[in-house]
Amino acid sequence: MKSSTAGLIGITALALLVSGHYLGLGYSVGVSIALSVIFGYGWPHYLGIPAKKTLGTIIALAGAGASLSVGLTAGTEYLMWTPIYIALGFGAIMVVQIIRGTGQKHRLESTLGSGAGVLIAGLACGWVASLRYLGEPGLTLIVGISAAVALLASMLPWPDRALSPLAIGLAGLAGPLAALLFSDVRVLPAMVLGILAGAVIAAFHRLRTLSGAPERFIGVVAASLAPLLPLGSLLYLVEKILLP
Repeated sequence: MKSSTAGLIGITALALLVSGHYLGLGYSVGVSIALSVIFGYGWPHYLGIPAKKTLGTIIALAGAGASLSVGLTAGTEYLMWTPIYIALGFGAIMVVQIIRGTGQKHRLESTLGSGAGVLIAGLACGWVASLRYLGEPGLTLIVGISAAVALLASMLPWPDRALSPLAIGLAGLAGPLAALLFSDVRVLPAMVLGILAGAVIAAFHRLRTLSGAPERFIGVVAASLAPLLPLGSLLYLVEKILLP
């Protein structure tokens, strides 16, 4: 898988997610649902596991349901229903793995990989929760800019032993710079947030490198979305800690 292709897909998706803080709740929910569905459809193709349509549908429904529930929740505990959707997704994955008749030798790998997909898609709703909790885009821009810098660094044709520290370091520097320009968040929390975003990007980049290129382009898209969807929940949790 070319790092440039994955990086461009990731930056495009990141721009769509971050722009939700400017275009409103309905847009943010719609983007989160759409990206969860795309990810859900492509993740089994990226992993190369059997029962791709069935497992992809489960992953997509878990992510879409979690994002929709955050958008419709009346209270202030926006992620209240998210664990339920993730648990239902895991349960459905287990049922499919028990009753399907192909690929028995790789059932454990298929179960773990599909379960990871459910978790990633389910955590995409954190982008919507972040918008509803804070409203203003300061912390979102910090995460978005840090992640974008890490994605750009990961596009360089260098070995992972050099790219990973570079991506994390540049993201850690981009966080405080974004905080100074776009928010009143202190430098140290912004740096920690940038480092965390860079570490997530670097870890998934290493995973893509080890796994090789998927057979279909939708698998490349899913692999590119994988590190970005859960960043929303990380952002939401940091907001809850910094801004109780």
